[in-house]
Amino acid sequence: MAAVPPCPHRPPCPGCPRYGEPGIDPEAYAKLARLAAEAGLPPPEVVRGAPFGYRLRARLMVRGRARSPKVGIFQAGSHRIVDVPRCGIHHPLVNRVAAALRGAIRSTGTPPYAERPHAGELRALQVVVERSSESAQIVLVANTHDAASLLPLADALRKELGSALHSLFWNGNPVRTNVILGPLWERLDGPDAVRERIGGAEIFFTPGAFGQANLDLADRIVERIHGWIPAGARVVELYAGCGPIGLGLLERSRSLAFVESAPAAIAGLRMGLAERPDDERERALVLSGDAAAAASLLPEAEIVIADPPRSGIDEAALAALCETPPQRLVYLSCDLASFETQAARLLATGALRLSQLVAFDLFPNTAHVETLACFDRR
Repeated sequence: MAAVPPCPHRPPCPGCPRYGEPGIDPEAYAKLARLAAEAGLPPPEVVRGAPFGYRLRARLMVRGRARSPKVGIFQAGSHRIVDVPRCGIHHPLVNRVAAALRGAIRSTGTPPYAERPHAGELRALQVVVERSSESAQIVLVANTHDAASLLPLADALRKELGSALHSLFWNGNPVRTNVILGPLWERLDGPDAVRERIGGAEIFFTPGAFGQANLDLADRIVERIHGWIPAGARVVELYAGCGPIGLGLLERSRSLAFVESAPAAIAGLRMGLAERPDDERERALVLSGDAAAAASLLPEAEIVIADPPRSGIDEAALAALCETPPQRLVYLSCDLASFETQAARLLATGALRLSQLVAFDLFPNTAHVETLACFDRR
């Protein structure tokens, strides 16, 4: 095994608590292995990718002073910033954008945000790297109601990044809050969304929408899910996001209902649908609402795909799945604790069995494990 390069930011950076440790978190693997054994399955497969340079998305806080800005993440249990100019987890372009921002703050005198007095103009930076163009979608999160005060900073970034700039957005978040993105948006430059090819479809990620940071491994998750979906099925996808799982299934599905509540994700999903052939769009339904509101769709579905947030599947939707199980439920979980609880409820009905269980090391060097499970009706 090659030697792991030392990290210049540890400590105090808390971002990689398992830095350089091989394999996924042993405790998490033991829980998954126990669940597999109870279902009569072999120990779960672990799918891994590149441990460094994989992170195509980053949200970094901006603090300090205009002459000495800090762009990084909070230390554990505090709001003190760890500046991370040479993060080995980030795609190199993320580090380049952060360096360009530091220089632009200094050259324009833009005051970084200060929490205690709720003063300063620039609160945070969001960077998303588009793989095909090797360019960055940038969001400047401001403590202001309009973009005027950050226009000189935006101009400095344009000049510094040149063709490496994909697009530039201003986001206004002028209230005291721990939420990073605010409700105000203005596109300053470039396309409306980053474009990625995933699962055989064009996927559009608008700047306010969720997207996986490790797309190379996310591609493999989508490929695995697609292999579990039979042709000609009636499919409902809960928490569909911008469509990275479902859009590529339209070609061979009898019908596919996309359920999503976030407006930014729905905007990206509709952009992706616009790229599909007419006959595929006719088989698609977009339901703007939470998974609970879609509970009435579930009894008619042959296949249900769920990729919920950490809290798991909404209670009403979970109850509907337990009461009228589909022929197959594909569950992608980003939180092992909620998955264990909900898997136990699904299996307790006696109508479903766990037929596949795979662990994905989506965030190497951390304790996070992405769990992909397939439940089949008995």
